[in-house]
Amino acid sequence: MIKKIEEAHNYIQSKISIKPDYGVILGTGLGSLAKEVEVKEIINYEDIPNFPVSTVESHKGKLIFGRLAGKHVVVMQGRFHYYEGYTMKEVTFPVRVMKLLGIKKLFVSNAAGGLDKRYEISDLMIIKDHINLMPENPLTGKNLDKFGGRFPDMSEPYDAQLIRQATAIAQEHGIRVHEGVYAAVTGPNLETRAEYKYLRIIGADAVGMSTVPEVIVARHMEMPCFALSVITDLCIPETLKKVTVEEVIAAAMKAEPGMTKIIKELVGRQ
Repeated sequence: MIKKIEEAHNYIQSKISIKPDYGVILGTGLGSLAKEVEVKEIINYEDIPNFPVSTVESHKGKLIFGRLAGKHVVVMQGRFHYYEGYTMKEVTFPVRVMKLLGIKKLFVSNAAGGLDKRYEISDLMIIKDHINLMPENPLTGKNLDKFGGRFPDMSEPYDAQLIRQATAIAQEHGIRVHEGVYAAVTGPNLETRAEYKYLRIIGADAVGMSTVPEVIVARHMEMPCFALSVITDLCIPETLKKVTVEEVIAAAMKAEPGMTKIIKELVGRQ
């Protein structure tokens, strides 16, 4: 695995002219933050040795290098999911590569279903903690000692200072934002009424199919993380309605300006 990570890193390093300080992973329907980047280089995932390739239509599959709010960044325009058939090590492979490229902090966005009755479609939720319900952990198997210890601490998976800064940015711009707990499930199907009820009982405020594996691996490498969910559908068992992928993407796109402003300014303040 380390050899594969190094091969991908070496290829990317040979193609770029800047050293990124921060990494950004863009989720479903949230690709337009890339438009805010002063682009230096773009690399297609399919050209990178050992790199997975996005199979979800709304994930473009490009690694973008440039400046965002005056800071050097690498942006993943499209991520990988366990439900696509990848192992967790493959899902999180890019985070390992970004670490070798030099990133110091990781910023993640996703689309999620809202479990809290106070949430509305296209609201934003800063993730303050998570519940991992996925069947495989990206750290299972032989530990990659080069990157971190066998039993990484997870008492603060999401950086408290970054959360405070993001909350302040949202307040400054009048952006409606919540703080909550994100539950990660396998997918790709949405959940049943009973499952939504269960998720609420165990303390989840939103549910999605990504983010947690990447954060686990980033924390294994002692990298501070910030994650932001866009609430794209409401998952209240008592009032549950059918939802389409098109509706999810539309809700994410409506929330994009606020999400983009928060992440852009947050990166700029580092």
